[in-house]
Amino acid sequence: MHFSLLTLSALVATSLALPSVNHVLHEKRDKLPPGWQYHEKLDRSKVLPMKIALTQSNLDKADEFLMDVSSPTSSNYGKHWNHEDIANKFAPSAGTVETVKSWLTSSGIAAERISRSQSLGWLKFDATVAEAENLLKTEYHLYKHTTVKPHVSCSEYCIPEHVTPHVDFITPTVHFDAKIPQGVAKPVEKRAPTSTAAVGHPVQTKAALGIGAPTSGSLPKKGATLSRQTVLDKLRDELRNCNQFITPNCLRALYRFPPGFTANPENSYGIVEYTPQAYLQKDLDMFFANYSKNQVQRTPTLNSINGGVVQTTRQGFRFNGESDLDLEYGMALVNPQKTTLYQVGDEVQGASFNDFLDALDGSYCAGDDPFQDASYPNAAGGFPGPKNCGGFAATKVISTSYGYNEADLTAAYERRQCMEYMKLGLAGTSFLFSSGDSGVAGNGGRCIDPETREYNNGSSGIFNPGFPSGCPYITSIGATQIVPNASVTAPEKACETVIFSGGGFSNVFPLPSYQASAVKSWFTNFPPPYGADRFNNSQTTRGFPDISANGANYVVAVTGQFALVYGTSASSPVVGAILTLINEARLYAGKSTLGFVNPFLYANQRAFNDITLGSNPGCGTRGFQAVPGWDPATGLGTPNFPKLLDAALDLP
Repeated sequence: MHFSLLTLSALVATSLALPSVNHVLHEKRDKLPPGWQYHEKLDRSKVLPMKIALTQSNLDKADEFLMDVSSPTSSNYGKHWNHEDIANKFAPSAGTVETVKSWLTSSGIAAERISRSQSLGWLKFDATVAEAENLLKTEYHLYKHTTVKPHVSCSEYCIPEHVTPHVDFITPTVHFDAKIPQGVAKPVEKRAPTSTAAVGHPVQTKAALGIGAPTSGSLPKKGATLSRQTVLDKLRDELRNCNQFITPNCLRALYRFPPGFTANPENSYGIVEYTPQAYLQKDLDMFFANYSKNQVQRTPTLNSINGGVVQTTRQGFRFNGESDLDLEYGMALVNPQKTTLYQVGDEVQGASFNDFLDALDGSYCAGDDPFQDASYPNAAGGFPGPKNCGGFAATKVISTSYGYNEADLTAAYERRQCMEYMKLGLAGTSFLFSSGDSGVAGNGGRCIDPETREYNNGSSGIFNPGFPSGCPYITSIGATQIVPNASVTAPEKACETVIFSGGGFSNVFPLPSYQASAVKSWFTNFPPPYGADRFNNSQTTRGFPDISANGANYVVAVTGQFALVYGTSASSPVVGAILTLINEARLYAGKSTLGFVNPFLYANQRAFNDITLGSNPGCGTRGFQAVPGWDPATGLGTPNFPKLLDAALDLP
């Protein structure tokens, strides 16, 4: 074979113009998710909707930005950012966008084929399978499942080494997230199995969507049913019976806060419920008729997200107990301030925490996980879509009485969600979550087997921390109770009646600066009798809860009857109400609302009633003891409203 001199010169020139590019592994899937099987090699002429998640700017400074508006010692305290400023601050840099675009165009993807998302965080383009395989040095296959549509995926992919710092992840690739002809993004940890939690526990498909299911371990627990006559009798001497029957006035006496009396239009309190959990208006009216008479026939302001419906077809404690509890106490304690109900998810799929966050921040939608979060339209029916991406305003305080085990989800999924709480905190919202009802065990009392890393029956094993309680950008609320036979003015103890206050240490999130002194003091002064075989004792990870409130013997109207209810599900909306009242006072004084509240709480430990009795057992142990100062059973303690209010009004 002979080449002309001209041809040879052209080849040399081309080789000089295109220096070799070193491709490196970006992500790899070690195994197929449960239920999936290889079907066939994908037709190379098929078109894939490619999406590249660009690395955000300034994430290394995110904590610094949040502390600047949240730390009591900062001159910028309370100067919360608007959403446009937040989006721009964390948007990918011009250099990142140019680097990735240059790689694409040099690989044959014409510039006019590339678009950028409205959120600024994504580059999108359509490519044939052949183009995508060449671009990412991989092969695409079709996989089938017995219950859902086929998915497109590859087992690994590579990108140029110099592009790696600018790309979080690409879809469709290893994430099992693309349905022809549409792909949806899923964040995963680079070069890590996508279906494994931080402790090595296998993550189940749609675990996040089960949060509102009637079998969820995070729902409150029901005790004795009460006759109406019993309720009336106890009302006659209400405060003398608080050790057996908690009512709104008992809580006001415990934490020394008054009834609400103003409703500033700039203030707002939100409570989140996940379908099929729903309140019954007859229950609210029954409760208000006894404990908040001017609220009879009042309803919360409904924000229906992704077809969220206050369903009434399925009734009973497993469907109404959570919502009735949250709204009866949340609404009564902030009255006359209105309460917003975020009802999330339809009756077919339910919803995840991400689905709620999507509705508050449209830019967050693009990275949802189709194996954990809802997608619309859904083949099984229900909400027809499109998914609610933005369009809903965040209230100043948002209480959520639901939670996952940290081992239910991947670390990458949890980190992404935690950063969204950070951004919304930067905008001035206080997020509260109940810490769990099984002590150091997870929902349902389950612990982690040290050998298999699977859940066990809770009689032994590794402690099972909760999420989002482990996220340092939310406030985790534990539970206390009045000591049996004690008065409402006596010191409380960690809740040990029906439920145990959830608490422990994260396996995912680092120890935040605002909490470091309190956690290190606890390890120094009250070292626990357990080692690393039981919990993360590195002293470098986030501890929870942050604070607590009563969680036992709540009188709640549920499906036409009064019953006693237990759980941190009760504690969170109570603390949310207290913070809402403090926000009301700050607004009246011409000041901002509190926003992300944790730095303020830890800087004012004297504003809490220290809890030094009780513990939170689980996994065959006594768990952690309540001791002087912060502890992983009750946090800093319970609010002392007058002291907390004074401290809040002293802030700028």
